[in-house]
Amino acid sequence: MVEALRHEDFYVAGTWIDESLGVYVGWVARKGSFAEGMPLCNESGDVTLVFSGEEFPEPSTAQQLRKRGHDVDSSGPSYLVHLYEDDESFPVGLNGRFHGLLADRNQGKAVLFNDRYGMHRLYYHESRDAFYFAAEAKAILAVNASLKEKAAYFHPREWESQEKLQPEAYYQALREAFSRNLPRYFGGDQRIGMSLTGGLDTRMIAAWQKSAPGDLPCYTFGSMVRDNHDVRVARRVAKACNQPFQVLPVGEEFLARFPYYAERAVYLTDGCVDVGRAPDLYLNEKAREIAPVRMTGNYGGEILRGLRAFKPEDRVPGLFSPEFLGHVHRVKETYDGLTQGHPASFAAFKQCPWHHYGILALEQTQLSLRSPYVDNELVRTVFRAPDSALANDGVSLRLISDGNPALARIPTDRGVGGKRNRLVGKASRALLEFQFMAEYAYDMGMPQWVARIDHAFSPLHLERLFLGRHKVFHFRVWYRDALASYVKETLLDPRSLSRPYLERNGLEAIVRGHLKGDQNYTNELHKVLTLELVHRIFLENQGRSGERRVPETPLTAAQVT
Repeated sequence: MVEALRHEDFYVAGTWIDESLGVYVGWVARKGSFAEGMPLCNESGDVTLVFSGEEFPEPSTAQQLRKRGHDVDSSGPSYLVHLYEDDESFPVGLNGRFHGLLADRNQGKAVLFNDRYGMHRLYYHESRDAFYFAAEAKAILAVNASLKEKAAYFHPREWESQEKLQPEAYYQALREAFSRNLPRYFGGDQRIGMSLTGGLDTRMIAAWQKSAPGDLPCYTFGSMVRDNHDVRVARRVAKACNQPFQVLPVGEEFLARFPYYAERAVYLTDGCVDVGRAPDLYLNEKAREIAPVRMTGNYGGEILRGLRAFKPEDRVPGLFSPEFLGHVHRVKETYDGLTQGHPASFAAFKQCPWHHYGILALEQTQLSLRSPYVDNELVRTVFRAPDSALANDGVSLRLISDGNPALARIPTDRGVGGKRNRLVGKASRALLEFQFMAEYAYDMGMPQWVARIDHAFSPLHLERLFLGRHKVFHFRVWYRDALASYVKETLLDPRSLSRPYLERNGLEAIVRGHLKGDQNYTNELHKVLTLELVHRIFLENQGRSGERRVPETPLTAAQVT
């Protein structure tokens, strides 16, 4: 079963068994990563920990443990097993994205846990005589023991009940938490690359991380059409920080291998991403060649500014069966209920681990993803934010200015910030917003009546005016042109047309309409292509392992004993 998780030749793997406890555990990890050297054992050998992910401790943690007589390496995760010995509340104090299994022979127990956000996901299945768990649903591992107790070591109400701060006090607390803890995320022995964008969140990191010139290679994902605004802005940011910079484009090489990347993206994530994220797998393969650790600004907008990255959408009528749509429509009710609570709880404990999990799971098959925006102290501080601080970009812009005034003078890819004449700045931002919305339409959001008009003027290739100015992927055009054969062969196959959750006539209509060019069904094609690959890989046993793989229940922020 471990081999089912060894997706790359740069992975290492192992197993550990304790028959007296009924524990059988296997693991895989990227070579050289934080979790490579499993299992971890204490000096007497009666406590064993298998850990996956990364943890970012206080800088003095290892030194304090050595003072208390523990044998702790100067780097790496060996301190974790000793934290358990010294801290009765373990794993409450851990900070990062992780899961682990701890076995204590003296107490005759095994404890399965993951991070409080549920970002480093676990799947589990309970039977009458055993408890099965795995990092990926495709490889549920068996253990010969039953589940004794299930409990949560953390609940969001602990942070929700904090007193709100006044705007200035909040800013100072946030600045302290961000600047003090950021260096933790640049530790370790592996080379780190900075995935720069034109936005605010990677800019805040660049403003406060004072790397020596040339020590922090920077890169940005680019379009095959032109240098987009992300690239143009990121290049200026890297230059201001005296760091090397390069562009990683999505081009013809990716399109030529799209079937491979589409299937692999679905397989690696147990279907948690759609095929529209296949380019991310390709790009992170390229990023790994620069550095095995990728520093990102992921989750910054959601945590600091309350951005909503997902919401229910209506599907095109006549595509899905009525029975299937009944399940889809109930999702809106669930979503509406979840958004009624504390906005920071929705961002940290729902949006990030649910909506963003798939892309995180995909990218971390290639490298270690780091972000300081799910640091425990920083997120706890955000729960004390006054409403005004979450309503605009002011706090983020001030953090950039305080960290590096030179970076504050560079406007973002959407024209936010920068030191410009007010009228010039307003006009520039309006133009960028127009380009952004126009490209969104040409990429995926074009209404059908506009698609018909655009098709009538297709000899003019109007999309060339807009594509590649902000976005990296151009699936509306790709599905219509370069990937047309793949779309047709996959979705008009008799097997696909016979799926019980799809309406045959509706599926044929969206495929032919999109390929003709007078209709826009980009999002629908993402969904039905993904469903078809899920069906073939996991239900018809056509995946790489040749075994039946049915997703189990996700475990979030729970401690299992």
